[in-house]
Amino acid sequence: MSDYEEARRDLDSYIAARVPLIGIRSAEQTRAVRLVREVAGSTRRANLPFWIYTRATGLRDLRTNSPVQEDRSLVAAMEFAAGQLTRRAHATVIFVEPDDLSADSPVTRHIAELARLADDQSGGVVLITDTPLWSGLQRLGMSVALDPPNAAEMYDIVVDFLKDQEGSVTIDWTEADARRVADFLVGVPAGTAVNVLATIAASGRLRREDVGRLAEIKDKHFSDLAGLERITLGASDHQIGGLATLRQWLHRRHQVMLADLRSTELRPPRGVLLVGVPGCGKSLSAKAVAAQWRLPLYRLDFAAILGMYVGQSEARLREALSMADRTAPCVLWIDEIEKGLAGQQDSTGVGRRMVGQFLFWLQESRSRVFVVATCNDIRSLPPELLRKGRFDELFFVDLPDDADRAEIIRLYHKRYVGVEPPQELLDRLTALSEGFAGSDIEAALKEAGFQVLLHGAASLTTEFIVDTFVDTIPLSRTHPEEIAEIRAWGRDRAIPAGAIGTAGSPSAGGRRRVIVPGDA
Repeated sequence: MSDYEEARRDLDSYIAARVPLIGIRSAEQTRAVRLVREVAGSTRRANLPFWIYTRATGLRDLRTNSPVQEDRSLVAAMEFAAGQLTRRAHATVIFVEPDDLSADSPVTRHIAELARLADDQSGGVVLITDTPLWSGLQRLGMSVALDPPNAAEMYDIVVDFLKDQEGSVTIDWTEADARRVADFLVGVPAGTAVNVLATIAASGRLRREDVGRLAEIKDKHFSDLAGLERITLGASDHQIGGLATLRQWLHRRHQVMLADLRSTELRPPRGVLLVGVPGCGKSLSAKAVAAQWRLPLYRLDFAAILGMYVGQSEARLREALSMADRTAPCVLWIDEIEKGLAGQQDSTGVGRRMVGQFLFWLQESRSRVFVVATCNDIRSLPPELLRKGRFDELFFVDLPDDADRAEIIRLYHKRYVGVEPPQELLDRLTALSEGFAGSDIEAALKEAGFQVLLHGAASLTTEFIVDTFVDTIPLSRTHPEEIAEIRAWGRDRAIPAGAIGTAGSPSAGGRRRVIVPGDA
């Protein structure tokens, strides 16, 4: 059963039971009004009066849409409703967003009086709003939640749209494509979904490659999300050194993200937790996944979520995760997750409640939100976050070995200097960069890029590049004890993100090869 059918069943039951006040919470006014019309249109209610009020049209007959009175004000509508609910039995008046109904106000108190009048005559007041009702109204009746279309209902919307276009638009989509389109559009209002489909169909043809564009189009609909920061991907964000094992694992998960799981007990992949040495590509991996999978990337910003009032942080986190569900499919990047979900010793209990809320979402959400969380200090994370079943896998990102460093040097030398490094220079830099993280190598070669920018390519000498590497002091030398502790933890408790083999340097863990996601 779709959410719409369930809402219609509940509304039909409440009206049949003559509940005096019914709240319909929905961000889609048109869809909510259609729901009420369908329920009111039942043959057994043919002789029962229904009126509807909107700010634009005033009070009208629900079935014929004919105006009831010339005065379109809310005051006039409520006066009419009071008269009808007093004199007539089984009358129903629908108010569409008449005012802010979430707080105690003259309007909400007036509507409460109307509900009491309706109760005396077995009538009803229906409120359509996108905000929670004031508690004084909630106590008088029942409520219906009309959420955006789920996958089943969205598929019906897509199929109906395709049928309407037959003969005028060339349709290359298969049934599987229609299913994928429906999955992509879950979370947007029904009207927006139709608009998106119409925008693509305006070219005169619905091509199979258009299916992948839907994530980008949907992303524009959610351009301003509370607690989520939209990350714009650059042309080079698909490139990253190392992490061959991680990349192979992500390739399998991508196939599952695209698969039709309706006939199985499987759920979409939840995500991955990356721990390890700072500067070795954990954060870059989130960008690489989004770029390779052609999905929008959002960053969950705990600094923006934390509030000063009781319950504010938890409410903001709940809203952010809910919005992430609505933007699906997408990649959700949580950088340095330990800074947002540590706080187990917090006397206020906010940290523990946020951890519980986040874990519940990880466990129960069925949306196609792939989480890439990074962590430098794994000891500060609550143990329950590391339990199998929260994230799909836990990977350890180590310092690059000789082969990795050579490939990373080649990648950044070409990016910032514009050409591949000579083999002799590459070998020399590889030896000099023992113990470097990828970020250390990038920082050294950026200096070479600045030299080219300011003084031209002819000014860049081998000695200059070698000096930049010699002058770079990596974190593995400034904080050797801390790095050694991180690596000792990761070797025993997580899967190596790079290819397993013989270490290429005394400070390296497992051997890893360098890859560029998207080439395969």
